[in-house]
Amino acid sequence: MPRPATITQAPAAPIAPHLRRLLDFAEPEPDDVCLDVARGRGPMPAALSPQVRHVTAVDALPHRPPGGGRDAGGRMSTVTFGTGPVRLPGVPEHRASRGDGGGSGQGGDPPRTGGARRADATRQDIAIARRGTPDPVRVRADATALPYRDDSFSLVTARFSLYTLGEPERVLRELLRVCRPGGRLIIADLVRGNLAQPDRDRLERLRDPDHPGTPSIAAVTDLITSAGASIRRLDVFTVERPLEPWLAGARDPQAADRIRAALLDEVDGGPRTGAKPRIINGELWFTQSWAHVAAEPI
Repeated sequence: MPRPATITQAPAAPIAPHLRRLLDFAEPEPDDVCLDVARGRGPMPAALSPQVRHVTAVDALPHRPPGGGRDAGGRMSTVTFGTGPVRLPGVPEHRASRGDGGGSGQGGDPPRTGGARRADATRQDIAIARRGTPDPVRVRADATALPYRDDSFSLVTARFSLYTLGEPERVLRELLRVCRPGGRLIIADLVRGNLAQPDRDRLERLRDPDHPGTPSIAAVTDLITSAGASIRRLDVFTVERPLEPWLAGARDPQAADRIRAALLDEVDGGPRTGAKPRIINGELWFTQSWAHVAAEPI
């Protein structure tokens, strides 16, 4: 059985383990000039800022017509890493940076789970917290028409935003346009397995009617390559998280009740939802699949 790891906390400025994993994957360098494009204020700019020369954070909340859907709610809680699937406990967000099967990466670097590496990560977090790096520059902009010249940034990141900021193809082409030749584009997003049924999106849309649908891993990689990039690394892993903090963002309490009932029914042997629910210490948990993709403009 997988065991949950303890939450990594630095005394002053904690970096949640899922964010640490993404930072390790992004491989920021001291001379990098970075752009992060997010839906609202994400956690990446503050995490990147101490490790690079400069960070620009774009808040690219899409424009909605009058009477349209409301903006997405809070961000995910802290992720913890064990020897099996990633687990996401219901930790209040003020204690951490916001923002089908195994817990190791597929085609990318494996998660750092050894005791020595966890200790190194903790020391890095403490060092980052003590640097006192100023906040990154924050601007509002349209993700499909970024106000920057071609080849402006050496590292561009988009965390859980590619499919929520407009037409994904247009957003991706903009991200690649402002990325320098030889630079890196890092995409982090929810995915489903290539052979998984799309029924899983039924629960997502019950919770959020504006949910754009969860793309397959192949759909994400095809989108990136067709936009004019070469994929360098891929990390796909399973996240297991408690249901109730996620349901707190549901638009309709009745929809939340329907999701809860469907998952409990599956635990009791009912129809499968694709969420792989189970009871852990009396609490209902479910799973998501996440992917990190590192691409380079061609």
